[in-house]
Amino acid sequence: MIDKIRGLSIKQKLLLTLIFPSVISLIFAGIFLILLELSEFKKNTRDDLSTLAALIGNRSTAALLYDDKELGKENLAVLNAMPELLVACLYDAHGGVFSQLSKASSEALTCPASIKYENTRFEKVYLFVVEPIVVDADMLGTVYIHADFTQAYWRKIQFTGLLFIVLVGVSIFTFILSSPLLRFISSPIKKLVNTVNAISDTKNYSLRALKVNNDELGVLVDAFNDLINTVETQNHSLIRAKNRYLTLYNDNPTMVFNLKDDGRILSVNHTGAKQLGLTVEELQDRFIFDFILPNDSPNMQSLIRRCMASPLLVHKQGFSLVAHNGHNIWVRATAKLFENENQQSSLLVVCEDITEARTLSNKIAYQASHDALTGLANRSEFDRYINELVKLVHVDNSVHALCYMDLDQFKVINDTCGHPAGDELLRQFSDLLRKSVRRQDFVARLGGDEFAVLMHNCSIDEAYQACEKIRDTIQDFHFGWGDRSFTVGVSTGISSINATSGNGIDPFTEADAACYAAKDQGRNRVHVFRPDDEALALRRGEMQWVSIIQQGLKQNRFCLFGQPIAPFNEKDDQGLHFETLIRYRDDKGHIVSPGAFLPAAERYNLAPALDRWVISHLFEWIANKPDFLDNLSLCSVNLSGVSLSDEYMLPFISEQFRLWAIPTHKICFEITETAAIANLSYATKFIHYLRERGCSFSLDDFGSGLSSFAYLKNLPVDFLKIDGFFVKDIVDDKVDLAMVKAINEVGNIMGKKTIAEFVENEEIFKLLNELGVDYAQGYVIGKPVPLDELKRINPFDAMSKGTTHT
Repeated sequence: MIDKIRGLSIKQKLLLTLIFPSVISLIFAGIFLILLELSEFKKNTRDDLSTLAALIGNRSTAALLYDDKELGKENLAVLNAMPELLVACLYDAHGGVFSQLSKASSEALTCPASIKYENTRFEKVYLFVVEPIVVDADMLGTVYIHADFTQAYWRKIQFTGLLFIVLVGVSIFTFILSSPLLRFISSPIKKLVNTVNAISDTKNYSLRALKVNNDELGVLVDAFNDLINTVETQNHSLIRAKNRYLTLYNDNPTMVFNLKDDGRILSVNHTGAKQLGLTVEELQDRFIFDFILPNDSPNMQSLIRRCMASPLLVHKQGFSLVAHNGHNIWVRATAKLFENENQQSSLLVVCEDITEARTLSNKIAYQASHDALTGLANRSEFDRYINELVKLVHVDNSVHALCYMDLDQFKVINDTCGHPAGDELLRQFSDLLRKSVRRQDFVARLGGDEFAVLMHNCSIDEAYQACEKIRDTIQDFHFGWGDRSFTVGVSTGISSINATSGNGIDPFTEADAACYAAKDQGRNRVHVFRPDDEALALRRGEMQWVSIIQQGLKQNRFCLFGQPIAPFNEKDDQGLHFETLIRYRDDKGHIVSPGAFLPAAERYNLAPALDRWVISHLFEWIANKPDFLDNLSLCSVNLSGVSLSDEYMLPFISEQFRLWAIPTHKICFEITETAAIANLSYATKFIHYLRERGCSFSLDDFGSGLSSFAYLKNLPVDFLKIDGFFVKDIVDDKVDLAMVKAINEVGNIMGKKTIAEFVENEEIFKLLNELGVDYAQGYVIGKPVPLDELKRINPFDAMSKGTTHT
């Protein structure tokens, strides 16, 4: 009932409010009126009839005293005028019927035999009156009257009903008169409700409610219109914000997914749908795993688990998406768990397309671990592989073989036919070598014409037989270039990798020594390393250089040369910039290049001593040449890989700076890429220590084969010296040109200056200038000369005068 009332309109409720109390009032008033009228009727009738009975009693006193029944009956006859009378009786003092009066319609009724226990009362519509007749306190008799007031009752009820009908009529008339007044209340409310419904249905917040009266409803309408004004303003703001958000969401260059915790796609922006080749509607309710490579599904599952476990953190993960057309999209995903207004959790995943960067990174990583010329693994990858293999043999006691190979006729072909012929020979030899080994064997080009093969689970004897077959295959191979044909040989050294191998260097050194022994024995042969091999003893002649170097340090037989480095941009020319080079002067005064003694120095740990000699003598020489120091912009000093890990080197360098008062900002230390990466942790500390004191650093031979770009971010160097292997052929070799361009661009992005080595002619110089390389070093700039002969050179002036070197 209450629910039905709640569903009524305002007008109906007002009507109900008016009708309901009126009806209740009428009902209660009618009942009360009937009860009141009946009660009053009973009282008056009883009083009237009792008074009449008393009067008859008084008149019947004589009849009772004289026993005159006729007189008594005459006295009762006065009641004949009462239509309600049924029977009237006069009793004597003894309770006997003295006289009685009955109407013809009620002759069946008689006087009660005894009225001892009778009293005056109403029973329903019947009235019983018992009135004693007392004279001087003596009981003479009793008057008994029995009357039927049914008709009187009905007349009273009819009267009351008529009165009730009149009241109802008056109420209805009042309600009819009040109805127009209700419209003053219901009509404005109805109009307000209609306006509310219209706004709700159409979302048109420009609609306004009509103000009819200036009463409280008018105030309500004004308040409602003010509220709608506010809502309209906020709605416009929300719409603008929503449009901005949708623009930001859909036009965002990244892919944005809203996912459930099971990977189901709740929503996706237009960029994400476009990248995947489907519409937004087609992607909804699909699983993100449908667009992820199977190998990457665990990565996505891990990302979801981490988001659920740590909802306050932002999590990152990389994986590959697969578009509808099968195209792979590498993405870097950033995800966070959030809750909407309904307390429902979902994942917001923002995916940045890194396909291009990933492709470039893979390409660079491949180039960093593979030889650009032959496609074989390079020296860095070989070192990593052999170190892993040495660790493995200490676990499973397996035996493997390392084969070190050197082409015998490479220099002849390279010198007679030129570098292109030499490069082609290396490519063809690499193909032959790949086809001649097992699938599980590892082939690498170590540099120049040197190659290595790691034969898995192979004994020395098995490796020897395999290398003999490879030698026969190479010997049967004829390399043709133009109208020339060459027979190529290969010298091979073999060493064993087993549980006795201490590290990756030992097997390599042994195979290298065995290879040189094969060359010493006539080339084009296979030699196996054995500790007691006499042929290898001959190789130890390299030790002669150890004593020569030691004596040279004591007798100051070493001398310092310098090769100028010139900027391409004349604005960067701030003075003399050169690289310090070391030479050895023998007993006859001949100058010996470092290629003759540096390998022995590095092999037998004499490189730090040579580095100390160079630094101390260079600083002393500069300190004694104040004019030279004033003209000096930057002096580069080479440090060996062993020096980087020498704990006494940093204190020594610091002491030399203090001793000779050399400005630290004028000294640049050059370290090779191989040495830096081999001692990455200590090299980083070494570089940071000296850079904090003003020195700069250059990474030498950059791009020569190690994971250059992978480690570059961790090496705080100022210059990158692009390996001359790539520079010397950039005019004719597009791959070398691309590598130089890539290295230069990466260097510029990272804020590092680039220096190109082996700039041997004007064509190379001009091409490097077009690429935006910062500095050049090579014969086109100037040959290495003693320090006293160093001069500041403008390369553009030198070339314009035709004084380039070849």
